[in-house]
Amino acid sequence: MEQAQRRRAVVATGVAAVLVAAAAVWLWPDGGHRSAQPPPVAVGASPSPSPSPSPTLPYPFFPPGTCLDHPQLSKVITTVEARPCEQSHDGEAIANVRLPEGLTSDAGIGRALRELCKVPLAEWDRRQGGGGPYYGFPFGPSLAFYGQGMRDATCAMTVSSRQEGRKLTGRLR
Repeated sequence: MEQAQRRRAVVATGVAAVLVAAAAVWLWPDGGHRSAQPPPVAVGASPSPSPSPSPTLPYPFFPPGTCLDHPQLSKVITTVEARPCEQSHDGEAIANVRLPEGLTSDAGIGRALRELCKVPLAEWDRRQGGGGPYYGFPFGPSLAFYGQGMRDATCAMTVSSRQEGRKLTGRLR
């Protein structure tokens, strides 16, 4: 029963994330949102592989390794924002995926995002060696942007599925 409730919470979180992203894009004042840049690597830290150049999209899109806060998880912000990984943050981008052709609704986009993010989420969950539970948190286009050919999306991992829940305090492993 608990697993079914957790699964429902994860599904609801994913759908809500897509809706929040769509609302943020719709209400964005200048109509253009540049993708967040990854935080600088601290001196002495082992750098992760250089991410591929990120496309400029009108919705939240982050290169893997970017730490971030999300309004669905933090009351003090209204848009998804990149954060330094050394500070308290909601999650970390773990993969970029590309949505398939033929989706016809925001709900279908949400389902496709959750499915595409399953494998990266499972891989990153195993790498953590405990400390969970971990939750998937996908970001992608609304149907309006999908209809314009935008297919890029981000899979993020969090340690909470609710506002003001647990935070990460460093990079994922």
